[in-house]
Amino acid sequence: MEFHELRFDAGRSCLDLLATSHPHEHLDAVAPLCAWIRGSGLVPPDTPLGHADGAWPVAFRELRRNIGQLVHGWVVHHAVGPYDLALARINDLARVAPPTPRAVRGEDGALVRALDRPPGCAALLAAVARDTVELLTDPVARADLRQCAGDNCPIVYLDTSRGRRRRWCSSEVCGNRERVARHRRRAALTHR
Repeated sequence: MEFHELRFDAGRSCLDLLATSHPHEHLDAVAPLCAWIRGSGLVPPDTPLGHADGAWPVAFRELRRNIGQLVHGWVVHHAVGPYDLALARINDLARVAPPTPRAVRGEDGALVRALDRPPGCAALLAAVARDTVELLTDPVARADLRQCAGDNCPIVYLDTSRGRRRRWCSSEVCGNRERVARHRRRAALTHR
């Protein structure tokens, strides 16, 4: 899998995790999960993750399912809904300490972020679970949750645009599809 297939434009790491299931499963192996972990900013780009094993993608997919139930429940009903098991699981995962960052000198002498030690799966899950808790308990951020208006696109994102008028998860992807479809509809009407 190419790194460019992963998307990091939903506005939060927990929402970016939700996007890993569309349009197909991206977290089906350790390598793409490690690419997502690095790309999401959970760890610095050069953090070694060689200790990741086949249980990691399974755990992240389960976390994604729980986040999805809660977030989609909010977007559709403006309430978290009857997802007590998902909420309990998110809260349990959030209890673990996330990876510990530290500032170290880079090769050029500037301070760069590093981790105290290679992160375990539970610490990384905790970071995403905590992001979910922060999102769902912040009324301002929660009010900015939007479902993409693109046909068959399940992606949820934070609309932080001026005037809160963003319609698509990505103007380049879903927005472009909509503009092309609109053009084709107009062209079909004029050729009748």
